[in-house]
Amino acid sequence: MNKVIKYCLLLMAVTTTLAFAIPRPAADELQGAWSSNKRTVTETMTFIDGYCSYSSFDVQKKQFIFTTGGPYQINGKTATVTVEFNTMQKELVGTTFNFSFVKKAAELVTELHGASVTWKQVDNGQAPLSGVWRISGRKQGDNISEMKLGPRRTLKILTGTRFQWAAINIETKEFFGTGGGRYTFENGKYTEHIEFFSRDSSRVGASLSFDGKIENSAWHHSGLSSRGEPIYEIWSRLNQ
Repeated sequence: MNKVIKYCLLLMAVTTTLAFAIPRPAADELQGAWSSNKRTVTETMTFIDGYCSYSSFDVQKKQFIFTTGGPYQINGKTATVTVEFNTMQKELVGTTFNFSFVKKAAELVTELHGASVTWKQVDNGQAPLSGVWRISGRKQGDNISEMKLGPRRTLKILTGTRFQWAAINIETKEFFGTGGGRYTFENGKYTEHIEFFSRDSSRVGASLSFDGKIENSAWHHSGLSSRGEPIYEIWSRLNQ
């Protein structure tokens, strides 16, 4: 075996050893969707791409109760959330809070202000559309009007099976509306099954289907809105 081949084999061995020796970032234990039920009230939490949301609603009564959320970070078994929207106390927007958690298999126990809640895992956040998206453009005729990221924004948070949209202003602390539930994305069809809607409770239980595709890292979303109006929206990932 010549010296060149020996050197290459040695280099490959060293590189492989180093690759296994370098510590990799810890997985986000919270990623995905979680659910807890109290009588007819459902509470959900979603964690994806460093952003989280909490919502409380009653599907049977078609009643939206509360939502809050924003970016989060994990340090050990403690999560820190920076509030970007809160429908009960808008003065909390811009503040942070911590909660501790323990995860065991598909169960999560959180503790906040002395209150402990047990959550069941709904999904692990793995899906082609999973992430935090912001509306970045609308097509009118043949023209696309670009929407730059600003304090006033509409977000859509998607885990593996759940969605929530929220229209907010992180500067004025205003909250304009939200809706959410389950979704599917198959064969170019994106379908939302609505479980809560802050603006119009009559929409709860309805399903909306849209044509959807990913093109140049953007999500093209077209069909009819909840009001029956034709739409063509372009969504971009918030962290890009």
